[in-house]
Amino acid sequence: MADIVLGTGRWSAAALADEVANRRAAVQHATEVLVRSASGLDEISVRQPSLLPGWSRSHVLTHLARNADACCNLLLWARTGIEHPMYASRDDRDQAIEEGASRSHQLLMEDLVASSDRFAVAARDLPDSDWTAEVSLSGGDVIPALHVLRLRLLEVWVHLVDLDHDVDFTDIPLEDAEMVLEDVVQFFGGRPDVPALTLEVDFGDHRRGWDLRGTTSRPAAVSGEPGPMLGWLLGRTGPGELRGDAPELPEWL
Repeated sequence: MADIVLGTGRWSAAALADEVANRRAAVQHATEVLVRSASGLDEISVRQPSLLPGWSRSHVLTHLARNADACCNLLLWARTGIEHPMYASRDDRDQAIEEGASRSHQLLMEDLVASSDRFAVAARDLPDSDWTAEVSLSGGDVIPALHVLRLRLLEVWVHLVDLDHDVDFTDIPLEDAEMVLEDVVQFFGGRPDVPALTLEVDFGDHRRGWDLRGTTSRPAAVSGEPGPMLGWLLGRTGPGELRGDAPELPEWL
């Protein structure tokens, strides 16, 4: 059987199936941690501020539920070939989050679990051949359906930390942290407002480096552990636990 071309690489059918299985398992684990953490909130604490300005924890939980449904739309697009955007519009997305955030803790949890289950089923049932189908994100970027699993993994871990409850970036498994870091760096790499950076991250059994070609002529060198690096790049924490002269970064989103 011929190799499958995906992005800039070639995959055998077996390798692609293994990658799908591994990414689905990673999303499932992150979701279990999310549900467990969110279950520890109550009617008072769920109304408290999250790490995101203007959003309570209930806003974050609602966003995660609607994002699961948005990712389901992308997988439906990949399966049918019929365009199903993540959200009807940005206004519809924001309105759904605002309305959903007013619900009780119990209803928030039921929505989060149900939407996460819908995504898990959609990912489980997508035929192997459809993971290479191209779909478009809300911003217009085109990705293979396989990367929807990475997108969901990033959303779950980052916004789980945003709940500011009992999980932080150092709790993310190293393999997941490396994947999330790679996606965050790639997002920054194409922006004109990001300074040039050379990043080095220690994952214990190996080190990983990334270069961001930004607007400055001389790149700043910053190194450290995965958790503090993620927190800094995402604007959730300062650079205090990192080494090097960390420049000020624009907002990630």
